[in-house]
Amino acid sequence: MPMPSDEIEHLIKEAIPDAQVRIHDLAGDNDHFQAEVISSFFIGKSRIQQHQMVYQALQGKMGGELHALALKTSIPTPTQITGESS
Repeated sequence: MPMPSDEIEHLIKEAIPDAQVRIHDLAGDNDHFQAEVISSFFIGKSRIQQHQMVYQALQGKMGGELHALALKTSIPTPTQITGESS
């Protein structure tokens, strides 16, 4: 059974508390997603390490309940950290 997008978001936010998460259903089938994750926990980490953190947050569900997940990870901009708008 596919994993709902809100569960993906919940697992990521549970493991990476300050994460800003956006989930997109790429095929409209609740089985192929793209996740955009922004977190200060990624500061100083390589892109591979950032992705590993997200995959660890999914608690081994990749390849099972979660068939496909494209990841985009990044650190927050100074504006996102302070909450200011331009």
